[in-house]
Amino acid sequence: MSDIYVVGFHSTEHSSRAVDYAAKLAKKSGAALHLVQVIEWSPYSFHTPEELAERHGRREQELTRALAQVQPVTDELNGSGVSATCEVRHGHAGELLCSIASEKNADQIIIGRTGDSALAQRLLGGLAITLAQISPVPTTIVP
Repeated sequence: MSDIYVVGFHSTEHSSRAVDYAAKLAKKSGAALHLVQVIEWSPYSFHTPEELAERHGRREQELTRALAQVQPVTDELNGSGVSATCEVRHGHAGELLCSIASEKNADQIIIGRTGDSALAQRLLGGLAITLAQISPVPTTIVP
């Protein structure tokens, strides 16, 4: 059985570099890629039944839009000879990437470094720190 690399994806230049890096590794090793786009979503809000129904509808729309972004990249990888699958989930990115890596018996997680702004680093840079602390497999951060 070949290796599996879980790749965090979010339609940015940084994410594209992570996918490119993972694809190069996969071509060399024969590994499969599993692209994961996580939409941050908190289940811990109190809403009326009407608000919950509206929120569920928005959630489904977000999943559909996100899949429309990641599926073409997956198709392109498969067309280039790299075995690739994808999924989109709502939740906490670090926890979900670790959970998916465990579910898939992945050999590593690959993510792109976040943006350069201080705010982006504080808000999004936490993913790298979270993965460094809780990942069940080695994690590669692509600059």
